[in-house]
Amino acid sequence: MTTDITATLEERGTRYGIFSTHAKLTQDLKRVIRSHQLICAPHKPTLADDQQEALDMICHKIARIINGDADHADSWHDIAGYAQLVADRLNGLER
Repeated sequence: MTTDITATLEERGTRYGIFSTHAKLTQDLKRVIRSHQLICAPHKPTLADDQQEALDMICHKIARIINGDADHADSWHDIAGYAQLVADRLNGLER
């Protein structure tokens, strides 16, 4: 089991970079979004859970792209997918 986890972590590290650096960038992106939500739109209702989660995951994927392999098409595909899930729900299609 340990060797499976080690192999996975090594593969992810090669693809996405050092986790602590990725985590810092992800959290920085989320902090910027949340601070702007408070400053720019204090009178608006909070985002729906799926909207907030999609933004969080998009931040995660952006950080992976910046911190790691920008040519990994799956990261870009995932960003589009999270945005599409919210757009679909807003148009009446729950997935």
